Amino acid sequence: MSSQDPLPKWASKPCVMGIDEAGRGPVLGPMVYGCLYCTRSYLKELSSLNFADSKTLKEEKREELFEGLKTNESIGWAVDVIDPRELSSKMLNKVKINLNEISHDSAMGLVTKVLGMGVLLTEVYVDTVGDPEKYRIKLSEKFPNVKFVVAKKADSLYPVVSGASIVAKVTRDRVLRDWALEETAENMHRNFGSGYPGDPTTKCWLEDHKHSVFGFPTLVRFSWGTCTSYFKDIVEVSWESDKVDEDGATGGSGKKQLRLSNVGITTSKRKSEEIESNAKGRCKFFQARKLEQLTQF
Repeated sequence: MSSQDPLPKWASKPCVMGIDEAGRGPVLGPMVYGCLYCTRSYLKELSSLNFADSKTLKEEKREELFEGLKTNESIGWAVDVIDPRELSSKMLNKVKINLNEISHDSAMGLVTKVLGMGVLLTEVYVDTVGDPEKYRIKLSEKFPNVKFVVAKKADSLYPVVSGASIVAKVTRDRVLRDWALEETAENMHRNFGSGYPGDPTTKCWLEDHKHSVFGFPTLVRFSWGTCTSYFKDIVEVSWESDKVDEDGATGGSGKKQLRLSNVGITTSKRKSEEIESNAKGRCKFFQARKLEQLTQF
């Protein structure tokens, strides 16, 4: 049962949920949080379904288990797919949101979603991100009526978390397989390997697909430190503002320039009234990434 299906009758009984993620470390693709839930009385049978930490299973076995749980009317599941652009934008924001916070927010979002559907959640098991006790307290304060168990390697300790691990991993694998490269540069290919920073194939793909002006394709988490070394020869970019100064003091061309020394990141401080941008006429690269000219810091 996915989150789009009608709520089953068993959801009104005390339920247990597991939460896990896939794709925290790669420099390519989304990070996916998955959850799996069922009644407390179903836990014994759940243990017999041979769920395990998805990292210990071959792809064929993960796919088989996922297809099985999708048709199991005694199980519910949901996912949160976090786009690589969203990850990078939050991590490079003026008020930075680190990966741990993004992970916490995603897990809490899944709890909120399932509770909002009307499922009677009484216990939630979570694979920890950061200090387990601090994370447990944070979750308990947000959801005081739910008991939380936060543990390292929870995906190998609790079958309900193992199931969530499979949901997250298979979803991420399928997203990567079906990823449509929006960019139209020549010689683009999908041979990007595992997506992890240490993978030689991934490194080669990043080298082949960097652009000195437009950065990387949208598949790449450009905030990752892995990407920094690829921009030693980055081009300094400047563009014309879209709006004339309010006082009209703009010189002969009626336009001003905003200079950037890094892709999408302004480095010079400007008064808020100096420049505005509505992104009209901008390159698709900037519009797709929702990059804006910043006038205040």
